[in-house]
Amino acid sequence: DILHLANEKGLGKVRWVEEHASGRLSWRKREIAQVFEELQPGDNLIVSELSRLGRSMLECMEILSIGSQKQINIYAVKGNWQLDGSIQSKILAMAFAMAAEIERDLISQRTREALAAKKRAGIKLGRPKGSGKSKLDKYRPEIEALLETGSTQRYIASRFDTTESNLSRWMKKHKLRRYRGKNKP
Repeated sequence: DILHLANEKGLGKVRWVEEHASGRLSWRKREIAQVFEELQPGDNLIVSELSRLGRSMLECMEILSIGSQKQINIYAVKGNWQLDGSIQSKILAMAFAMAAEIERDLISQRTREALAAKKRAGIKLGRPKGSGKSKLDKYRPEIEALLETGSTQRYIASRFDTTESNLSRWMKKHKLRRYRGKNKP
């Protein structure tokens, strides 16, 4: 069918690329990404059907959009679609865009409903609360001594291989302050 379409449209020599990767993989990790990297403006891509380009309508739309930007002509055997910058292809792309937007909305709605159901079931959402322990806990006496001698938070953070913001949060949690000269508590 692909050869027949190529001959019918006079597209010239055909180079075959078969996709063996799982359909669950993002298109950027599949063979199609390499094909798109190599295609030049005016080149032609023939697929058995447009839905084979990606796992979802959104992915297919992304691929078609990139093809359009790169001025690549995309043909689909099933449905006899031709996306080549013509009016027909622009209308088709607009229909795909609308379908992709509807799919996005449906995914969003399903996600919201699933999260609401989990919340109603009493399942806590979000990042789980940590253990409350910090890698800095074991260094508390050293950190207190460094603070008393006037060391900067930047110095202390680098010494214990952490960030200044993490050290600052840890100090706040343990009610520690940097002592400044005569104003020691």
